[in-house]
Amino acid sequence: MSVRSPYRFRPGQLLAHLVLLFLAFLFLFPFYVLLVTSVRTPQELFTPDFHWLPVEFTGLRYYIQSVTHSPVLTFMKNGVVVCAGILIVQLLTAIPCAYALAKYEFRGRDLLFATVLFCLTVPIQAPALPLYLGLNAMGALDSYFAMMAPFFLSVFAIFLFRQTFKSYPDEIIQAARLDGMSEGAILWTIVVPASLPAIAAFAVFSVTAHWNDLYWPLIVVRSNELMTPPLGLAYFTDVESGENYGALMATAAILTAPLMLGFLLAQRHFIRGITTMGLK
Repeated sequence: MSVRSPYRFRPGQLLAHLVLLFLAFLFLFPFYVLLVTSVRTPQELFTPDFHWLPVEFTGLRYYIQSVTHSPVLTFMKNGVVVCAGILIVQLLTAIPCAYALAKYEFRGRDLLFATVLFCLTVPIQAPALPLYLGLNAMGALDSYFAMMAPFFLSVFAIFLFRQTFKSYPDEIIQAARLDGMSEGAILWTIVVPASLPAIAAFAVFSVTAHWNDLYWPLIVVRSNELMTPPLGLAYFTDVESGENYGALMATAAILTAPLMLGFLLAQRHFIRGITTMGLK
């Protein structure tokens, strides 16, 4: 009697896996090119033949050159400061707003939530000029505050957390109120710890968006000491006149590594948060 293998795929499953593998290859191929380019000689980039592996391996020469000949560590420090500052203020402002929209009954709540949804359609490019003029009048240009201030209030975070808080059981909140807990204590000691997957998911979105943001820092930053990672790449390209592609790719790999590492560490909470919010 033959035993069916538990690992045998049906034709539909096999096709789905092949499609997923092809999409994974498309997404990962640019990263592969980035890493391979950072360890091969520039002459190989202009040859008509494509080689999956470097013909002449340069080792860590370009990585060492990137760290020693350009302020890459300063760019990374600025990125960490800006992303962390924006995320902390976003959580402190969005969580109470989302809790009020989810659990409080007051006149105009639906209209206020509709306004939040409308604000999701407004890109940063629309209020960029008024924000720039206001920061210039305050004398706050070319500072960490100028890079962070426009993003302190995140309507996306309000929408995301409102959907999460809305499904939190009202019975637990009412019981906590009967026990004499304040609304702030209920929010920060009961509701927020139960919503950590959603917060982790938003943190990934927020840090990724602002770590890779080039538009706004390009407008408000003037000094090299405050350049964020995307501005640092532009600075590095100018310094090298676009000729040393190996060092440029090494710099890009160094600046991308923190995002990759952070996502891998938060992957379980991120997927759980996205899945939970999707079900709700």
